[in-house]
Amino acid sequence: MIYDVTIGEKKYRVELVRSGSAWNCKLDGKEFPLDVAALGGGLLSLLVQGKSYEVRQENTAEGMIIVVGHDRFSAVVQDPRSLRSRAGRDSAGHGPRKITAPMPGKVVRVLAPAGTEVEAGQPVLVIEAMKMQNELKAPRKGKITRLTVGEGAAVEAGQTLAEVE
Repeated sequence: MIYDVTIGEKKYRVELVRSGSAWNCKLDGKEFPLDVAALGGGLLSLLVQGKSYEVRQENTAEGMIIVVGHDRFSAVVQDPRSLRSRAGRDSAGHGPRKITAPMPGKVVRVLAPAGTEVEAGQPVLVIEAMKMQNELKAPRKGKITRLTVGEGAAVEAGQTLAEVE
């Protein structure tokens, strides 16, 4: 898996390769062995070059926040092979906004069914991937006009799950 990651103003190329139960990470071409363990509640434990880090992801109305220990970083993660990444995002804020699956998984809870009024950042769905549950939040204030999945549905990365208008 290859990703272009922007943290603040700095851009990185991250390549992740699974090797048995471990992961190998290339960061801008430099290799790092990586041990990852899911702790539940969206929390990961990373062991990188003998140092341990607790990492979690938060999705806000402004975008993704990566929390490492007590430090918070604004991040944008894009798959350079994805048409969605190349096309860019709707910056105007007009029209319906989609909530898409960030990874393949299974819908375990629908927190805001179609017709529900939501605030920006309010959890709408929970999906489970690799034994971790991830809350998908409303990108803006509005009404859930369309819900394309139900509880128990298998989803693919990039699949539209709901729309907020």
